[in-house]
Amino acid sequence: MSDDEREEKELDLSSAEVVTKYKTAAEIVNKALKLVISECKPKAKIVDICEKGDSYIREQTGNVYKNVKRKIERGVAFPTCLSVNNVVCHFSPLASDEAVLEEGDILKIDMACHIDGFIAVVAHTHVLQEGPVTGRAADVIAAANTAAEVALRLVRPGKKNKDVSDAIQKVAAAYDCKIVEGVLSHQMKQFVIDGNKVVLSLSNPDTRVDEAEFEENEVYAIDIVTSTGDGKPKLLDEKQTTIYKRAVDKSYHLKMKASRFIFSEISQKFPIMPFSARALEEKRARLGLVECVNHELLQPYPVLHEKPGDFVAHIKFTVLLMPNGSDRITTHPLQELQPTKTIDDPDIKAWLALGTKTKKKGGGKKKKGKKGEKADESAEAEPMDSTNEATPQE
Repeated sequence: MSDDEREEKELDLSSAEVVTKYKTAAEIVNKALKLVISECKPKAKIVDICEKGDSYIREQTGNVYKNVKRKIERGVAFPTCLSVNNVVCHFSPLASDEAVLEEGDILKIDMACHIDGFIAVVAHTHVLQEGPVTGRAADVIAAANTAAEVALRLVRPGKKNKDVSDAIQKVAAAYDCKIVEGVLSHQMKQFVIDGNKVVLSLSNPDTRVDEAEFEENEVYAIDIVTSTGDGKPKLLDEKQTTIYKRAVDKSYHLKMKASRFIFSEISQKFPIMPFSARALEEKRARLGLVECVNHELLQPYPVLHEKPGDFVAHIKFTVLLMPNGSDRITTHPLQELQPTKTIDDPDIKAWLALGTKTKKKGGGKKKKGKKGEKADESAEAEPMDSTNEATPQE
């Protein structure tokens, strides 16, 4: 066995230490999400909320694995984003941005944390209102949540990525919603947030991905974005882009001094994980980032928009494909939803009836869940209709 193979073998879920690091990162990001939701109030500045999410992750990850021999990288694996209403994703504004939240806004919160490169991602949709969410807003959130529940049950060893794509499109259609184009669910590995094995949310002729089969001990970020619009979001303003990731396989001799300065700072502070331009000196960053992006040294995460008046929901979670079944480690309970649609499709009902754990013979003990989690994780999920409260089953 070569060193590379040994390294690969040691650093998957067959190592208890790796599982612990994923679960520690998940616990921190789940609490960070809870904090961010509690900060979402009318007239609150979006940039302040994003900064609080990132600061909490930095602070909490700084408190773990302190007394280890080898220095362990840890912290934010994807900057906190707060995308409102028809904004689809990646809105994490600069300090100078004055955008605030308003009563009734549909908020998509997206964030990630890592311990030693083992990443836990989460995204959640929250409506800034008291009482149950109704109408098309409820439909679009229920569509994303039910699609996520179906995906959780189909991302399992032996199944193929295409099985998941087809199923989540069917779920969205049942709520008269669309799956948003271009969203990929990636396999994750140590220090890799966007691995090569992917699930395409919407299979179409323009976007092709290699067929792949899920395998035991893999980790996936399952990413579902639904819309009441046409699901074909547009980039309206490149200046809104603030999140980038260094493209480690590219090199170019930058001409501008500002670009060289910024790229050097990025290489030192954020060599691998996505980062927010907020962390850089703003005036110099604006100048330098353009040249870095033009020569593909940085991969931008653009802010995409559906049409004004369209509702967009986003649910993302991290799942560990353990020998005893799928373990969803990031989540947050939804508000009560009262969708206008009811799920009658027998295929969707059958998918939701699948357990997430491999049943052992002899009826072993139920694993006691952590506080706030369901103890019986093999529970069936309920489709969301107007009679169901929306609490995701784990």
